Amino acid sequence: MRARPVLTVLVILVVVFGVGGYLARTKWPDGLELPKLGAPECVVEADGQVRLEPEQMANAATIAAVGIRRNVPDRAVTVALATALQESKLRNLEHLGGGNDHDSVGLFQQRPSQGWGTAAQIMDPRYAADRFYRSLARIRGWEKMRITEAAQRVQRSAYPEAYEKWADEATVLTKVLTGQVPGGVTCDTDRGGDVEITPAGLVERMKLDFGAKAKGVTSAAGELRVPATTSRAGWQFAHWLVAQAPAAGVRKVTFADRQWSAENGAWSSAEKKAEQVVAAVRPAG
Repeated sequence: MRARPVLTVLVILVVVFGVGGYLARTKWPDGLELPKLGAPECVVEADGQVRLEPEQMANAATIAAVGIRRNVPDRAVTVALATALQESKLRNLEHLGGGNDHDSVGLFQQRPSQGWGTAAQIMDPRYAADRFYRSLARIRGWEKMRITEAAQRVQRSAYPEAYEKWADEATVLTKVLTGQVPGGVTCDTDRGGDVEITPAGLVERMKLDFGAKAKGVTSAAGELRVPATTSRAGWQFAHWLVAQAPAAGVRKVTFADRQWSAENGAWSSAEKKAEQVVAAVRPAG
């Protein structure tokens, strides 16, 4: 007769530990929440995997694109991404009142009172990333520093070692978003949701992120085309476009002999597109 109570206790323990394990797996270190089950998400893979929500993915792509526009070393992009992961979890945060560190705002939690710019400027991810790269470039020998040391020299945080725990994730994101790894970004999209960005708006956003690197981008009849002089440049543009898919209604992205489709959220073989990236985009609304 004692077997049943023991069995009941064991079942309860299994359920408790199972739920606890699930909850533990739904967060990254330092409380970075992963996408909820069934929600749109993006996956970045290159000798490791990083899962992000669409907002985080788009912001990571912008940080990398600004670095590409400025012709910074890949390591600078890694430092910037590790910093934004620590400071904001790649979310463009407005002032949170008592939850803020003084007047910190934006992806890098830069402070208007410390000369980083106005709050409105800092809330522009491109401006914030550009200011970070400019500040990093002024630090002598940053290229030889650990990720956290270089980031700390810019940020002057009360937790100087905090950035290092994001080094692996930032390295994966850098390899893919700078075009070193083909087909490294995939996104699931909410195909029933509203499109927030028009095709024309997507073109404008790409030009703002990449600057002259994307000066040849055009859009007509629901199709966006970007000249790609090198394979690496093509994958930079292709990955950036996939990163915008949830908000911009990007349905397909084709480069080289591969195509990403919103229908299955994956890359597959396709007819080769020479020296250009082609994206099919549905209208906003």
